[in-house]
Amino acid sequence: MNKKILQFATNAHEGQLRKYSNLPYISHPIEVANRVKDRGGDKNMVNASLLHDVLEDTKVTHSELRAFLHKILSTESAEDVLKLVVELTDVYTKENFPYDNRKYRKDMEAFRLSYISKRAKQIKLIDIEHNSESILEKDPNFAKVFLKEKEFLIEKLEMIF
Repeated sequence: MNKKILQFATNAHEGQLRKYSNLPYISHPIEVANRVKDRGGDKNMVNASLLHDVLEDTKVTHSELRAFLHKILSTESAEDVLKLVVELTDVYTKENFPYDNRKYRKDMEAFRLSYISKRAKQIKLIDIEHNSESILEKDPNFAKVFLKEKEFLIEKLEMIF
């Protein structure tokens, strides 16, 4: 795990807490990164796992993330990590599509994710796994909705796997 990337992600998520555990939010990207590494993911995949929610859930911009990665990694690795993070960043958010309902946005996101790279899909599946564990344990009522959405998403992720 790259310590500079871990620190960047920790700083970006500072003050954010996990919804169900009230642990610092960074605990989630760390867990995803550890699982990616344990399951044979390469260094860039592990680094992208640490950053997978930075563009979506923090004030960090694409340009800022790109500049940071180019300072600490080779050009090839920086662009690879950035590409993975962008692939993992939700496009069909409530902010971007305020007039569309949750089901429509989730369905569109699932279709978009069916076309991301195999490596990004591997990270996304592990992200879903960790989120599902938390939600099942802490909010069984919402878990019914969440798991139904994720079932459809997983089906799409595995389409071109």
